[in-house]
Amino acid sequence: MVGDLLPQLAAVQVERVEASGDLLRITARTRDDLPAACPLCGQSSDWVHSRYERHVADEAVGGRAVVIDLSVRRLYCENPACEKVTFAEQIDGLTRRYQRRTPALQKVVDAVAVALAGSAGARLLGVLHHVLTWAGVLNCLMRISLPARVVPRVLGIDEFALRRGHRYATILIDAATGERIEVLPDRKMETVTAWLKAHPGIEAVCRDGAGGFAQATTDADPAITQVCDRWHLWHGLAEAAQKEIAAHSGCWAKAGPPLREGTRAATTLERWQQVHQLLDAGVGLLECSRRLGLALNTVKRYARHTEPERMVRAPLYRPTLVDPYRDHLRRRRAEDPAVPVTHLLREIRELGYTGSANLLVRYINQGRVEADHASLSPRKAARLLLTDPDHLREGQRVLRDQLAGACPEMTALADAVGDFAALLTPKPANAEALTGWITRVRAADLPFLHAYATGLERDRAGVDHALTLPWHNGRTEGVNNKIKLLKRQTYGRAGHRLLRQRILLS
Repeated sequence: MVGDLLPQLAAVQVERVEASGDLLRITARTRDDLPAACPLCGQSSDWVHSRYERHVADEAVGGRAVVIDLSVRRLYCENPACEKVTFAEQIDGLTRRYQRRTPALQKVVDAVAVALAGSAGARLLGVLHHVLTWAGVLNCLMRISLPARVVPRVLGIDEFALRRGHRYATILIDAATGERIEVLPDRKMETVTAWLKAHPGIEAVCRDGAGGFAQATTDADPAITQVCDRWHLWHGLAEAAQKEIAAHSGCWAKAGPPLREGTRAATTLERWQQVHQLLDAGVGLLECSRRLGLALNTVKRYARHTEPERMVRAPLYRPTLVDPYRDHLRRRRAEDPAVPVTHLLREIRELGYTGSANLLVRYINQGRVEADHASLSPRKAARLLLTDPDHLREGQRVLRDQLAGACPEMTALADAVGDFAALLTPKPANAEALTGWITRVRAADLPFLHAYATGLERDRAGVDHALTLPWHNGRTEGVNNKIKLLKRQTYGRAGHRLLRQRILLS
C-alpha cells in the first residue's frame, strides 16, 4: 500500500509507518544487497563503511506532511585511482546530495518559488503542508539553474520601468518564440551594445521607436536589420490624429461657436497673431519665444495652427443632475427669457430634481440650456476614425462619416488614417506606398500629421522593414505585461538579480 502511494520507496525497505496528527512518518532503510555507484568515478561498490540516518521531507499524503527517516550506507570506493575514499549512496527519486527534500517535493517548492517568490510562496507552501520561511523560498528560487539560451535569429528588445521616470531595465527575447533571453540592468546604449557584440549571429532586431536601441544596434553591427514595431507606428498615428481632431472640434461639434468669449479667448487670439506676425517676418521659433516671453513648446503649438479658431476646443461637459430637466428649462426660458432662477429651481424640484441651486446657476451660465454641445470627446471621435468601418455598428458608421465630412481637413485625415492602416499588413510594395502617403500628408493642412511624418522619415529604414517584413515586437510587449505582475508581487523590493531570475524562469 505504501509502495502504491509512494513509488519512490520501491527501492528501499519500509520498516514502519506512523500517522500522528498532521504528520506521516515513514521509517525505511536501503538494501544491503544492492551495490551503489561512486559519484566521482562511477564504479560500483558494496563495501560498507557505516550507516547513518537521513530525514527527508516528501509531498503531503492525505492532508498530512510526510517525513522519511531513511537509513543509508556510506561505502568505500573500490577504485584505487579514485580520489574519493568514501561516499554516501543516493536513491533515485528519493534522495539527492545535501538535500532534505525528495526531488518531487523540491520540484513543487521550485514551482511555487518561481510563481510567487518570498512571503506569498511561503504561505502557499504552508497550505501544501510544507513549512518554509520566505527567505528559504528565495534561496530555493536563486538556486534554480537557468536554462541555456540559444542566440536567436530575430531578437526582440524593449525597456521596462523599475521606477517610472527614474530607473529602467531592458528585456531581450526571441521574437519568433517569445523565449526570454536576457534581462539587462539598465537601458544604456553601452550596455545594449556590449551584449549584442558578445552574442553574434543575430540577423534582425525588433524594437520600438526609441533612438537609443537603434543606435546601440548600429554600433554593435550595422548589418543587423532593424524593424520598428507596427503597434508603435499605429499608436503614434493615433496620438497625432487625436490632436488633429481636437484642433478641429469646432468643425464637428453639434452646435455653438467654437470660440468662447472672454479673456482667455481674447488672449489666445492675440498670441496667435503675435506669433504668426513674427513668423511671417522671418523670425525663428526660438527668437519668437524670447521676444514674446513664451515657452518654446507654446510657440510651436501656436505656429502649427493656420487659424486661431483651432486653438480653442469645443466645450465638453460631464453629465449632471440637471441634464434630465434641460428640455423643461429650455422651454421655460424660451417662453420667458427673464424668468428668475429661483422659479426654475422650484419647478424642477417639483419634477424630482435633487441637486443644489448653485449647480443649476452654473449650468445656465455655461450656456448648457440653449446650446447642444458636442457629445463626443476628441478621444471618442478619434476612436471612430481609427476603427475599421467593417467593425463598426450602423449608427457608429454614420457618425464616422459625419466626422469625416465635417471639413476638408477631417476628410483628409480620415483618408490618411485608412491608407496607413492598409500599410500595416506587410507587403514588399509598402515601402514605396509609404513614400506616397507621406507626400499626400504633407500636402494637406494637418500640422500634427506633418510632425508624425517627419518622425517616420527620421527612422525610415526601420519603418520600411516594419511594413515589408513579417517580424514584430508583440511578444516583447506581452513579456512586459508579465514583468509588471512580477514587480507588483515583490512590492518593488526585488533587486535586479532576483527579478532577472523570475523573469527568465517564468
